[in-house]
Amino acid sequence: MKILKVNIPGREYNIHIGSGLLEKTGEIVSEIFKGKRIAIITDKNVGTLYADKVTKALAGYDVSVITVDAGEKSKSFETLQYVYTRLIEEGITRTDLIVALGGGVVGDLTGFASSTILRGVDFVQIPTTLLAQVDSSVGGKTAVNLPQGKNLVGSFCQPKAVIADTDTLKTLSDKILSDGMAEVIKYGAICDAELFEILSNIKNNEELFAKIEEIVYTCCRIKSEIVEEDEFDTGRRMILNFGHTFGHAIEKKFNFSSVTHGMAVAAGMVMAATWGEENNVTPKGTAEKIEAVLKNYNLPTAYDLTKEELLASAGVDKKSDGGLINLILLNRIGDAVIHKIDRQSI
Repeated sequence: MKILKVNIPGREYNIHIGSGLLEKTGEIVSEIFKGKRIAIITDKNVGTLYADKVTKALAGYDVSVITVDAGEKSKSFETLQYVYTRLIEEGITRTDLIVALGGGVVGDLTGFASSTILRGVDFVQIPTTLLAQVDSSVGGKTAVNLPQGKNLVGSFCQPKAVIADTDTLKTLSDKILSDGMAEVIKYGAICDAELFEILSNIKNNEELFAKIEEIVYTCCRIKSEIVEEDEFDTGRRMILNFGHTFGHAIEKKFNFSSVTHGMAVAAGMVMAATWGEENNVTPKGTAEKIEAVLKNYNLPTAYDLTKEELLASAGVDKKSDGGLINLILLNRIGDAVIHKIDRQSI
């Protein structure tokens, strides 16, 4: 097991990464929680696989399980209301603990519910997808979606701990595993050319899983260092959104259903790199390199977007600054830059 400490003054926490950690949930939780009541929030897919295992690992606590539908549609006010109601019915108090057991949707939904119910109840992240382990479970961003766009209502709320059991990744479908690889590739593209090279040379899932613990650790290290510098996403943390301006427009075009977040970000990174090349920010051939590694993990590299679709999404982009968009581009692989552009020029 690897342990990485996120050093945010007054809100420090550890990220635990390794095999077999679900069985150690009780041991890890006992280090940061001295109460008795724990509410686990999960979805129907993950709950079937792991809710009983985690509940058994939390023997000695009064544990309840709240289950929501799987998928992006659950990042909604309707589902949030359901979670609030169930938490109140379970008698949750501010001295209790909430656990997010699942992928990015469950983590975002649970984090937002935890940060707002009773004006704040501590929570722990147990991410079970690659995307959640390397990205959404770390850094304290929580949110739900609106019809106008993704993650438009949320809060910054750091977890008390993150427990990333890499064994859970072995139960993922190839599509969901690839979905997470988009975010992993993003980390290499923006901050770590060596990681990008390693990912380019992996030939199959067997080679990937042989390196998975180190890959998850590297991504979490990069993100934690950036979050420590810019917790509230007003400066350097924005580079974590490489590919997301275009990606969110793609997700919205497909109504947050048939195209996953990772698929959209994958194509969005190619689009951003291409834009950078055409505007003399990014070296020629960078988009081609990103395309090649994305194809290595069966990720899409392009979707059709009209100017109107892109502008509609950019109009509510959280990275907007007045009439400008903070578009994340690459100086080169491993070095990202925040580039302010007029919204119309995108």
